[in-house]
Amino acid sequence: MKFRHAAAAITAMLVMNFATAQTAAPAKAATAPAPASTAAKPGANPAADPATPGMPTTETTTAPVGGTTAAVKPGDAATGQGKAAACGACHGLDGNSSDPQYPRLAGQSEQYIAAQLADFKSGKRMNPIMMGFAQPLSEQDMHDIGAYFATKASLPGVADQAYVDQGETLYRQGDVARGIPACMACHGPDGGGNPGARYPQLTSQHAKYIESRLKAWHDGNAQSDDPHARIMITIAQKLDEKDIAAVASYIEGLHTNEPTQAAPATP
Repeated sequence: MKFRHAAAAITAMLVMNFATAQTAAPAKAATAPAPASTAAKPGANPAADPATPGMPTTETTTAPVGGTTAAVKPGDAATGQGKAAACGACHGLDGNSSDPQYPRLAGQSEQYIAAQLADFKSGKRMNPIMMGFAQPLSEQDMHDIGAYFATKASLPGVADQAYVDQGETLYRQGDVARGIPACMACHGPDGGGNPGARYPQLTSQHAKYIESRLKAWHDGNAQSDDPHARIMITIAQKLDEKDIAAVASYIEGLHTNEPTQAAPATP
């Protein structure tokens, strides 16, 4: 009998202890979700709102754990000079290419060059040669290279006088009847571009290069997900062959925001 009473007492104690543990456990669980209350709520901060299409998630706005990812600094032109050495073979050591199939990079903004290199690296912009050069570059390399070419002056080009009137009209006024906006609305009256919006400098660019890009957009041979490229595809498809030749020639001879006047004939 004593043995049975002892066994019953031990069993009762175990049951009580188990029950106590079961009722105490939820207390910890109730406090565990507390950190979630600090998460950004949809609409509270568009820059960190994961519910806003196209915006970064909260994870992308936090500081990197352990400092494994260094922040990209503004490009350094001196450092970029060495990194840009390989570019010189096609684009010229100072960014003024002698072969018109390769664009002039001199005077182009750091932001635009870095963005294009990133697109080549990701395959967003297709060019087998440039993809190969861009692959080993870090984001900092891209900004350094861009900063270097941004310090260089673009050599002036010459427009074909036969195209000046038509080219100037398209560049400065567009063609409202055909739904063609003026080029200078985005690229500036002097062709200097808009670095903040990543609209490229056009002034003095090779006419043949401009033509090749416009024709590719016109013919649907340069499809891209880039919003700037989509704008140009829409515009280029409204241009005819003569429009393309005229505006490309005018851009090569564009140096100031004043129309270029032909030199008076010598008597």
